[in-house]
Amino acid sequence: MLIAAGRVRVDGVAATHPAALVVPERAAIEIDGVRQARPAPLTLILHKPRSVVTTRADPQGRRTVYHLLSGIDAHVVPVGRLDFATSGLLILTNDTRLADWLTDPRSQVPRVYLATVRGRMDDDTAARLVAGLRVDGEHLAADAAVVRKASSKESHLVLTLTKGKNREVRRLLAAAGHPVTRLRRVQYGGLTLGTLAPGAWRPLTEAELARAFPGRPQPSRRVPRPK
Repeated sequence: MLIAAGRVRVDGVAATHPAALVVPERAAIEIDGVRQARPAPLTLILHKPRSVVTTRADPQGRRTVYHLLSGIDAHVVPVGRLDFATSGLLILTNDTRLADWLTDPRSQVPRVYLATVRGRMDDDTAARLVAGLRVDGEHLAADAAVVRKASSKESHLVLTLTKGKNREVRRLLAAAGHPVTRLRRVQYGGLTLGTLAPGAWRPLTEAELARAFPGRPQPSRRVPRPK
């Protein structure tokens, strides 16, 4: 192993542990004294289908989002997760600063979901979703909730959230007495699925990222001078 052989240096210091975390956009990595090129920033939008997991490998042998990413040489990671039964907009990137900013609740980046739930949801219940509910000792709340259609069998609503907590939409709606039967994320910040088909993906341009996330940090392209 290169690290065990003492052949790898990070920011001028010999690397000693293979599990040490390194931010590739910021670190200066050398192997045998040769500076390694930094990965070019790459961010993708994927229309995740249902019955696909947001992970690199699955112990149960289910399809993962990486099975859908043919022709990608760069190592990209999902920005947050969509669970097995949830479809819709998923961002993957190798820009760690962008990923950290998008998932930080302080950034207040909105995520918009279309949800189908059991039973008739009225406007008062939608207002309770915004006011918030206590679920398993945690306060969950939507930033906006609009009922688009309601019947005795099921209701359709649009939810906007900015916190990005684990399975927040499903937990919140179940606590309100309306379990989710179908859930799709259709918007993240100013980015929408558009005509992207389920299972399809495409790279995002700098112009698209600038429009969708005007407050985002810029990717680092500066290569530090040798020490």
